[in-house]
Amino acid sequence: MGRGSSGHRTAPPTPRDALLKRVGRLWREVAKFGAVGGAGLLVNLLVFNLVRHVTDLQVVRASVIATVVSIVFNYVGFRYFTYRDRDKSGRTKELTLFLLFSVVGLVIENGVLYLATYGFGWDSPLQSNVFKFLGIGIATLFRFWSYRTWVFRALPAREAVADAESFLHAGARAKRPRPARVPR
Repeated sequence: MGRGSSGHRTAPPTPRDALLKRVGRLWREVAKFGAVGGAGLLVNLLVFNLVRHVTDLQVVRASVIATVVSIVFNYVGFRYFTYRDRDKSGRTKELTLFLLFSVVGLVIENGVLYLATYGFGWDSPLQSNVFKFLGIGIATLFRFWSYRTWVFRALPAREAVADAESFLHAGARAKRPRPARVPR
């Protein structure tokens, strides 16, 4: 056992501690993703409504323009805020995958709006915003999974070391013989 900063002995991390640490990291990642995504949502809806009211473009075309603007905004936010600690080698591959998954998200997002507008005839400004928002929500679930899994990959060495250390600590604790009790 090592000594902490106060000089007292510190216990090695338990598997529960390792799990709590991983959950904490995931929670921080979700919060950062949500912060960037929330700002991207505002950009998306503002550009959508601006283009829709200033131009004569059809609803879905205005939505595609807004989605493209928010994709650019989100990439900068994800790369330099949410996933700034992730592997930065292979930026071309990262950007290519980001764009590929963003296009799939664009199709999901605008597919919902297209279906509502042209399938059901729901085309009022309120209805368009509701279905735009719904499409963004569905696409966000896909984007979170794909970005964290394929685009902004965790550095393998750091996670491997953390997992190995927690495994070794748990194994050492399990194999350590218990001291015999000495009667007083």
